[in-house]
Amino acid sequence: MDALTGAGVYPFTIAALILVGLVAVELCAMLVGFSMSSLLSHDLGHDSLAHGGDHGPLGAWMSWLNAGGVPLLVLLMVWLASFAIAGFAVQAVAHAVVAPLPALVAGLVAAVLATPATRTQSRLLAHIIPREETSVVSQADLIGLLGTVVLGPLDQGKPGRVRVKDRHGNIHVLRARAAAGHVIAQGAAVLVVDGAAGLYEAIPAPADLAARPPSN
Repeated sequence: MDALTGAGVYPFTIAALILVGLVAVELCAMLVGFSMSSLLSHDLGHDSLAHGGDHGPLGAWMSWLNAGGVPLLVLLMVWLASFAIAGFAVQAVAHAVVAPLPALVAGLVAAVLATPATRTQSRLLAHIIPREETSVVSQADLIGLLGTVVLGPLDQGKPGRVRVKDRHGNIHVLRARAAAGHVIAQGAAVLVVDGAAGLYEAIPAPADLAARPPSN
């Protein structure tokens, strides 16, 4: 316990606790058909930063750091994990060689180490994590696609999630409700028929279309 609460490692313990809290909040949000990740990405303009829309120093730095274009919440989680791991490792090495470093010095070293590690990991995670809708593919482009309910069932209440593949082969996870008069079970094939303001409407996929290979 002392190794996690010592004066020289408390910044890294705090980072680890924040990471655990974010993971817990995101998991709870997903259970009720919501996503903190998509909300944060939308509110902070993740898409424009990830695709070079902001030409200022911050935009350039974010573009470099988030080379894979993963959601901002995921990027934050990766950085927190990298910072905590680097910090504990730095202090362990320093303790074995001479003595633990001051928290500020260790924090600066860990931050420097965590930044390129975050960039590398974001590029790897981009191939694994399905992307929310981005400005590269407009909302209209996703209407008419077949998908699969990955968080449901879908009804006219709280939105669930539908996974689709666009014409470029990219996977998107869309916030969606069922069209009026429908209740669609999780795992069912659907057809996206409408959408506005980041929320889509889906119906059960017609039999002839549902027979096609699933988009996921």
